[in-house]
Amino acid sequence: MPDGPRYEDDFYAWTQYQTEVLRTLRTRDNRFDREHVAEEIEDLGNSQRDAVRSQVRRILMHFLKLAYSPADSPRFGWMSSIIDARAELQDKLSPTLRRDIEENLTRLYGHARKQAEVELQEYGEHQAAGFLPAGCPYSLDQVLADDWYAEPPVEPK
Repeated sequence: MPDGPRYEDDFYAWTQYQTEVLRTLRTRDNRFDREHVAEEIEDLGNSQRDAVRSQVRRILMHFLKLAYSPADSPRFGWMSSIIDARAELQDKLSPTLRRDIEENLTRLYGHARKQAEVELQEYGEHQAAGFLPAGCPYSLDQVLADDWYAEPPVEPK
């Protein structure tokens, strides 16, 4: 078994490791375009990482709308979107990408919060948009948990 992460166990970590290996290979055959192949493998891993981050942002945005919007009718649509995003995450989330999300959850929440604020305001829910918390109130375990959909906030005093 070669050193480094296994393709089957952690695709993202494998892409990053293989990129390093390719870039350090010494070869006499100049026909092999080592640098471009390494870039393509690195880009595959980064695309996977970006897809995972996008799904986490989508879940966080819908959590906020579920918790703060007074609207009734779109709630099941938001929940359906969360279910879909979680299914995407189950297909792509590796140990390395989970660590990436844990390290970037605050930043991802900031983007999700801005999107939720704009969408709430678009539908005239200005008061709800004003109550969105500045800091992320959700854990990664909550983001990933089946059948968990943001709890309503405590009423402001």
